Amino acid sequence: MRRLLPWPVGDAVDLDAAYWVEDPGRQHVVGAMVASADGAAEAEGRAGGLSGPADVRLFALLRGHADVLLVGASTVRIEQYGGDQPSPERRAWRTDRGMAEVPRIAVVTRSCALDPAGPLFTDTMVRPLIVTCSAAPPERVAMLTDVADVVTAGDDSVDIAAALDVLAERGLRRVSCEGGPTLLAQAIAAGRLDELSLTVSPLLLAGPARRILSGPPLRVPVRLRLAHVLEDDDGFLFLRYLLDIRPDQPPDSDAALRSQPPPGMALR
Repeated sequence: MRRLLPWPVGDAVDLDAAYWVEDPGRQHVVGAMVASADGAAEAEGRAGGLSGPADVRLFALLRGHADVLLVGASTVRIEQYGGDQPSPERRAWRTDRGMAEVPRIAVVTRSCALDPAGPLFTDTMVRPLIVTCSAAPPERVAMLTDVADVVTAGDDSVDIAAALDVLAERGLRRVSCEGGPTLLAQAIAAGRLDELSLTVSPLLLAGPARRILSGPPLRVPVRLRLAHVLEDDDGFLFLRYLLDIRPDQPPDSDAALRSQPPPGMALR
């Protein structure tokens, strides 16, 4: 993988150095998404259809940097999620930095419609977290309690900000938000996303596929700052963006609106 921006580097890039955040000082949330060149976030209903070997490697690396992998229940069902199983070398890399050997998976779900016998619960090295709300069906909650730690964040639906606070209270400060598009949109609307790792797949798909964000429009666009661009031999681009919003200022809040530059004014 080569770096195009900033300062082009033809040699292989040290991905750990390019993506590792040494001490975030607070909970740090990274969105990890892939999209086609024309903006589709899925191919034949799955994000995995857009990926390639380098993207798989980067996705695994971002997981290796996280205390917890945050994912929506629909993504778990569609992508057939199992538990993360880092190599012995990566587990040692994590413990050298004061992290648990294996990141936890936290699944956001209102319905709790998950199979207790599925790979998320059986093919795992650490017990998953289920983040739900008070309105979740009690019988489904009871079924999952035997195979996961179930926590509540919200009343009629899951409050993403509250869910992230629950994770922080458990010491899970480095969060990799793996989607899908609805969950990522909610994290951004809550002002809790710190950076976006976006892989651009060299494919054109057209059709009705969702974009990487799916939800109500924000009152103002969230501005991004480009940290770097990498590329591989297969034509994939790897964009790392930083978000210009603070965690205590959701983009729809009055404070966030005041912090936005007037339309047409470039950030400097």
